[in-house]
Amino acid sequence: MNSPDIEAVKSYLLKLQSHICAALETADGKARFELDEWQREQGGGGRTRLLSDGTVFEQAGVNFSHVFGSSMPASATAHRPELAGRSFQAMGVSLVIHPHNPYVPTSHANVRFFIAEKEGEAPVWWFGGGYDLTPYYPFHEDVVEWHQCAKAACDPFGPELYPKYKKWCDDYFFLKHRSETRGVGGLFFDDLNSPGFDTAFAFMQSVGNSYTDAYLPIVQRRQATPFGERERDFQLYRRGRYVEFNLVFDRGTLFGLQSGGRTESILMSLPPLVKWRYNWQPEPDSPEADLYENYLRPRDWLGKK
Repeated sequence: MNSPDIEAVKSYLLKLQSHICAALETADGKARFELDEWQREQGGGGRTRLLSDGTVFEQAGVNFSHVFGSSMPASATAHRPELAGRSFQAMGVSLVIHPHNPYVPTSHANVRFFIAEKEGEAPVWWFGGGYDLTPYYPFHEDVVEWHQCAKAACDPFGPELYPKYKKWCDDYFFLKHRSETRGVGGLFFDDLNSPGFDTAFAFMQSVGNSYTDAYLPIVQRRQATPFGERERDFQLYRRGRYVEFNLVFDRGTLFGLQSGGRTESILMSLPPLVKWRYNWQPEPDSPEADLYENYLRPRDWLGKK
């Protein structure tokens, strides 16, 4: 197994952050990302880039972080208890896009690298990441195209990867207390360290590089769709599910908070406006009911409609 090249990973992640920000600025046409560089007292830091009140995007956050410490936080060792007490480095790019128009889905992506070390023992390292799509008023063809891009990112590395990581995404982005998926899924992978560093790193890059190809065509198709108060109100209500998942289940949020990361950067994924209602239900045969009945459950999006 070839040795991990930490500097190569960091260089790629910084370039990926810049590429995604440039692509989102072009798509928005007005707003620009503000840069906020920060340092972590326990070791490391990052650069947060945030776009607000654009023409297309209400808020878009694209965060790079590289943190390290003498022992891994509990969220990172929950399913790998043998790593407790090791020093660690963690780096990644994480982003969440909240558009203005309810017909444009929210999207999330991240790619990351962990390495845990202990004197006298071989380092333990892995890649993780993926992306998922959260529509409010979904279009079947958009969801199919999203999954086609996800599959294309996986296919050079083996035909088994897309179905494996698609299912992992469906299982991970599931709100157990609501018995519904957060959206229509995509890819999720973690603990990837085989068959070797070069191949695992190449796969992570393939996923990271494919994100804008998957998302921006959907944005361009739907950003001018007319909407009114009803659609906006439903968008804000459904954003509440996003908040619930990120604060209750999301590993990245838990890792960031437990490792002493920068709170403002960790919580940049939360939408600027959101609503909750008690026991709200969609009207039968409505566009809102279509989301609940046909999209908030795992499906084979690349099979027959």
